[in-house]
Amino acid sequence: MEHPLAGLFLSSGGSSPRWLTHQGRELLLVEHPLCQAVFSRQGAQLLHFQPRGDRPWLWCASRWQPHGAIRGGVPICWPWFGRHPTEPGWPSHGWARLSDWQLLLSESHEQGVRLHWQLELCDWQVTLEAELGAELRLRLVTRHADSEPCLLSHALHAYWRVGDVAQVGLLGLDGAPGYDLLARADCLQGGVLRIDDGCHRIFRRGGQLQLQDPAWQRRLLVDTSGGANSVVWHPGSRPLTDVGWNEALGFLCVEAASCGPDSLSLAAGEEGLLSLHARRG
Repeated sequence: MEHPLAGLFLSSGGSSPRWLTHQGRELLLVEHPLCQAVFSRQGAQLLHFQPRGDRPWLWCASRWQPHGAIRGGVPICWPWFGRHPTEPGWPSHGWARLSDWQLLLSESHEQGVRLHWQLELCDWQVTLEAELGAELRLRLVTRHADSEPCLLSHALHAYWRVGDVAQVGLLGLDGAPGYDLLARADCLQGGVLRIDDGCHRIFRRGGQLQLQDPAWQRRLLVDTSGGANSVVWHPGSRPLTDVGWNEALGFLCVEAASCGPDSLSLAAGEEGLLSLHARRG
C-alpha cells in the first residue's frame, strides 16, 4: 500500500519546499535528491519521510479527524505526556500537537535539508530542529522563562511504518525495567520485544534499538538515547478512530521520551532537550 501522502508530490509541481492544503491542514512538502518529507504546520508534525530508493519510514493514517490531532508521523507530546496529572479536561499529550507552529528556517545542502520550527506558549518556548537526508534526526528544545520551577514531560511519538506488526521484532531493550500501562504493573523486558495483542510500555532506558521488519526485509536503527525513556505502543485489536484493522497492522510506535518519574524539573531559564535519530541498519 502506498503512503497516503506520497501522491501529493506527483500532483503539486513547483519548487521545494512548498505549501498546500490537504484534509483541512496546511502542509509543507520538502524534496531533496536524498529524500522526500511532509510536515504539518499544526504540531510541526513530520508526517512522511522517505529516503530515495527506500520505502517510507513513517506511517500516517489515510483519514484525519476534521479537528484535533493528526494520527501518524512524529507527533510532539509536550509539555506533558499522556494525561495531565491534575487537569483531566486538558488534552492528552499536551498542546503542541494541536497548535500551529512557525517555520523559522528551511535550507537545503548536500547532505539533506534542515528545518527549524518554533512554538511560543505563555512562558514557554519550544523549538523543533529537523535534519533529513539519508537519515532522520529530530531535536526538541524547550526553554522555560517562568520565575518558578516547572515539571516537563515530553515525547517524540514516532509511528514507524512496517510491513506487518505481527512479524516485527524490537531489539535493544533486553533487561530494561519499565511500566506496562495495559497491565498497570511494572515490567522487565526479556529478549526481543514482539507485539501480541497490543503493547504500551514505558521503559526506563534510552538507547539504540533495532526494528526488524521481515515482511519488508528491512532493519531500522532507532536511537532514543536523547531521552530517559523508550516508549513502545501499538493498539492491538483495540479500535482506533478512522483507522481500520488492516491499516493499523502497518505501524509500530517506538518513541523517545522523558516522562513519569523521569520527567524533567526545569528551573527558571533552564532548557529541556529531547532527540530522536533513525537510520538504516
